[in-house]
Amino acid sequence: MFETLIHRVLDDPRIAPLATLALSLATLAGAYGSQHWGGLQPCVLCLYQRWPWWIAAGIAALALALVRHRGVRRGLLALAGVALLAGGGIAVYHVGVEQHWWAGTASCGATGAVPTTLEELKRQVLSAPVVRCDEVQWSLFGISMAGYNAMLSFVAGLALLAFTQKARKGNAA
Repeated sequence: MFETLIHRVLDDPRIAPLATLALSLATLAGAYGSQHWGGLQPCVLCLYQRWPWWIAAGIAALALALVRHRGVRRGLLALAGVALLAGGGIAVYHVGVEQHWWAGTASCGATGAVPTTLEELKRQVLSAPVVRCDEVQWSLFGISMAGYNAMLSFVAGLALLAFTQKARKGNAA
């Protein structure tokens, strides 16, 4: 059964780009939904994690538009896979910041220098992010949203790369 599904996906050049586009948009909808309806405000690393999903969605849409060009489509899907793996890397970095394994970026709330004047303090406070990157706002089974994003990004990215490799060998996709 699983083998039949793989052959069907390999035979229909629209399935992989559509699935990538749908997964990307669903993931982004979840992120924006948790922000706008769930009340979870994103930190700067949360916002960075959205970019690979937008990139993958755009690449998948382009691959869908170029559905008749096998090699180009396959290359685009591989590029989308690489973008998602990069997103997984950003998410792992964010998990590390949340777990205090390492410090976040300066825009994550770490101030670096101690202000010496009232004007410096005011500038520092006004430029500080509203949400800190090292505080978990939501988790399920002890895994934060960044953790789930890391897992989903890596699985999706590796699946796309494996699919394009299989498709290359089978001269499909």
